[in-house]
Amino acid sequence: MIEWIISILLLIGGSFVLVGSIGLVKMPDFFMRLHGPTKATTLGMALLLTASMIFFSSTQAGFSAKEILISLFLLLTAPISGYMMIKAAIHHKLDSIDRTKGIDNIEDDV
Repeated sequence: MIEWIISILLLIGGSFVLVGSIGLVKMPDFFMRLHGPTKATTLGMALLLTASMIFFSSTQAGFSAKEILISLFLLLTAPISGYMMIKAAIHHKLDSIDRTKGIDNIEDDV
């Protein structure tokens, strides 16, 4: 039963990482391109690390906490680094396409 759970988590996590990576390549501008790695890929990596934690906890004696720490680090740093890159792009007045939403809400630097 544990093998099924691990397999499902690996498949779903790998799918999220794949979709996030494709989004990074295919999106038209920088602001849209940042959604792939900050959202889908982060969730996919958390699922892959959860599968790893379950596998090593079931095959070895004891609890594997390294994967939890790595997941927490990823879940905390990915949105913050994405936010910082967006702020830098706004500061440098990076061009965006017309379909990018929320550009009108950005305040001008004074």
